[in-house]
Amino acid sequence: MKPVRLAILGLGTVGGGALKLLQENAAEIRRRTGREIQITHVGTRRPRPDLNLPDSVKQSADLLEIVRQPDVDVVVEVMGGIHPAYEIIKEAILHGKQVVTANKALLAEHGNELFKLADDNAVQIAYEAAVAGGIPIIKVMREGLAANRIDWLAGIINGTGNFILTEMREKGRAFEDVLAEAQALGYAEADPTFDVEGIDAAHKLTLLASIAFGIPLQFDKVFTEGISKITAQDVKYAEDLGFRIKHLGIARRAETGIELRVHPTLIPEEELIANVNGVKNAVLVQANAVGPTLYYGAGAGAGPTASAVVADVVDIVRDISYTEDGAGTIPQLAFENLTDLHILPREEMTTGYYIRINAEDQMGVLANVTSILSNAGISIDAIMQQPRLKDLIPIVILTDPVKEAKMDEALKQIQALPVIHGEIVRIRLESLDN
Repeated sequence: MKPVRLAILGLGTVGGGALKLLQENAAEIRRRTGREIQITHVGTRRPRPDLNLPDSVKQSADLLEIVRQPDVDVVVEVMGGIHPAYEIIKEAILHGKQVVTANKALLAEHGNELFKLADDNAVQIAYEAAVAGGIPIIKVMREGLAANRIDWLAGIINGTGNFILTEMREKGRAFEDVLAEAQALGYAEADPTFDVEGIDAAHKLTLLASIAFGIPLQFDKVFTEGISKITAQDVKYAEDLGFRIKHLGIARRAETGIELRVHPTLIPEEELIANVNGVKNAVLVQANAVGPTLYYGAGAGAGPTASAVVADVVDIVRDISYTEDGAGTIPQLAFENLTDLHILPREEMTTGYYIRINAEDQMGVLANVTSILSNAGISIDAIMQQPRLKDLIPIVILTDPVKEAKMDEALKQIQALPVIHGEIVRIRLESLDN
């Protein structure tokens, strides 16, 4: 069989890692695919003599021209960002190229169009590396859990946020202090917004939810809240109550639709996912036949992400070898089978809550607060009064699950009490046991 010819666009951390893996493990990959994978082009802004590529590999900054070349069968896009990646992948598809990408932002925001275009042109877009790095969660959900109805999934799918919350819990450090260290270590970008405000996790959740529930990609409907307002004080109070705070992406079937949400979440400390620390990722999936299954590993970095990229290349090579048109088993959106399930707005979502208020030390304060919650139909699970801070008493309340709209109204009334100082802290709570 003739070799499958590959173009790698982008030679940063992921692209460089994929190139290295394809070279180092060439014999093993050939054994598993039955044919050679030959790199014919690399897309890079400037020549890279340091890579010691053979003369047969063409280097160019004209990425659109690369994907038009007849000696390219598979395009690996690992540049990141939406533009020009969108235009390049579209051009590759129109020229009949198979596509492998790690670009979660592009797929979350333009995937419906690109997957449809790929279907129309009988090519594939493979994207295992777009979610959770080296954890093969896309393959697990499309293949390993194919016989199951997915009820919900919850994931720690951003390593930067998980590192920050872990350091805050273990060492009592402030958010700003840990963020600065994460940037120094290379875990967080100079502009950390995508990581700490949940946008990166929301992109990944969009992809996972589409596979889990057979719905179109709907990034704009994911409720997203970051961790930048989490304090060491709340991390400690949560731990005193037997919980840990994790930044979760959650997709859940509800009676009236689908919940898609990314936010800081209290989880009971004995649950496995509550003990995923540092920069590691984990995805917990609840399926009706197999029950809960947890997938854990490195969510970023050259090695883990490159592993996922090359695994997609291997799958595509197998499909090219054993099917007529190459449109085989690689994860795609099955457009003819998508369901138009209602995506619940934030106000209709249901969770438990951790609430912290700072109140004046006066008689009747707690009675007024609990009365407001009771009148709103909100059941209290626990109340803990903390030692005085300056002239105020911190009061922490855990509630049973309730719709966000009810909690919004109750907190508005509590905030208006003259004895309440500062903004009320609200963190959602999940038991992840049903």
